[in-house]
Amino acid sequence: MFVVTGTGTGVGKTAVTAAIAALARHEGKRVAVLKPAQTGVAPGEPGDLAEVVRLAGEVTTRELRRYPDPLSPEAAARRSGQPVLSPAEIAAAATELDHTHDLVLIEGAGGLLVRYGPDGSTLADVAWALGTVLLLVAEPGLGTLNATALTAEVATVRGLHVSGVVIGSWPAEPDLAMLSNVADLPVAAGAPLLGALPEGVGGLERAEFLERARAGLSPWFGGDFDSERFEKSASSRT
Repeated sequence: MFVVTGTGTGVGKTAVTAAIAALARHEGKRVAVLKPAQTGVAPGEPGDLAEVVRLAGEVTTRELRRYPDPLSPEAAARRSGQPVLSPAEIAAAATELDHTHDLVLIEGAGGLLVRYGPDGSTLADVAWALGTVLLLVAEPGLGTLNATALTAEVATVRGLHVSGVVIGSWPAEPDLAMLSNVADLPVAAGAPLLGALPEGVGGLERAEFLERARAGLSPWFGGDFDSERFEKSASSRT
């Protein structure tokens, strides 16, 4: 079990979650993906979990709250009048799934400290309650080093362990900042680079997505990604 968080919204958390799930499922593992709070999606509309199933195949999914406004879970709950989420409720759902699955992925909303309720509870509290590790999804471009370092430092202060960082969307034509950041992201995260998924990977069909997931994720997830080779290739282009 581990928690997938990001340096912000739109960084590729769902694609990374789906890629990890696809590789695990291909190995015959029973996989569950928990999305505690889905925001910005109306009832009946497909959300992040539907995208995970489309890309990864038959995995168990569970969503605890759905709020229609594209806001933080706390703000969206307040506007909708629906109950807020507590870390205890999320942890209980994850633990229940863990009893019947080989791998449970918990995908947060936004970044690590996005609030679930007025008490200030966040995804960091969920990870702490479960005693599980964090996987940090980051952008490749300018500004990512600060956001990555801040997230990793907060995680460490709160007694959490960042297992690695994955670039959620690597473009075909990266700019100078992106190429330079490849070597610096692991330093900022205080954890190894465990993958880089190509830009637009979420738009692929399932079979091709699996191949891109294998190429873009570390052997830690069952993939073939070689961080040293990737860093050397990026460095040679600066």
